[in-house]
Amino acid sequence: MLKLTLLEVFLRALPESFLVVFAVYAFSKTVINMKRYIISSIFYVILIYIIRLLPIQYGVHTILNIIVLIVLTVNINKIVIIKSIQASIMALILLFICEGINMFIIQYIFKVNVINLLTNRSLKILYGIPSLVIFATTVFSYYIYLARRKKLTEVLNGEAI
Repeated sequence: MLKLTLLEVFLRALPESFLVVFAVYAFSKTVINMKRYIISSIFYVILIYIIRLLPIQYGVHTILNIIVLIVLTVNINKIVIIKSIQASIMALILLFICEGINMFIIQYIFKVNVINLLTNRSLKILYGIPSLVIFATTVFSYYIYLARRKKLTEVLNGEAI
């Protein structure tokens, strides 16, 4: 079981959820609909919390998170299913890469014991911030690049125009 505390939900899972849904918009090259974006991000964080309460092996929750993200972005954000699948997988892979870079820096450059770090919830939140910043910077940069090149498409009633 990978239970989250309320502090972890508000300081880590909530910002991460908003960033992951934003990443799906960016990787699917879709213009953001703010109302749908906020609704799907809030649902996503709630469902992540529920999934983390399930008595399942580590890693299975990631697959469930991808499925939930796809279902939310297709049904709420009206992103085409193929784009949603591709963008969801890309977003979570990028998030894992950013977390890996962060862990590498923490362990080998700052010489922090990662085992002790992961057992202390407040330290885990604090040391996890750089990975979110790297992820956010990458996704925002990509979205701005797409916007400047006019490569974003709008979704109107479930159809890209």
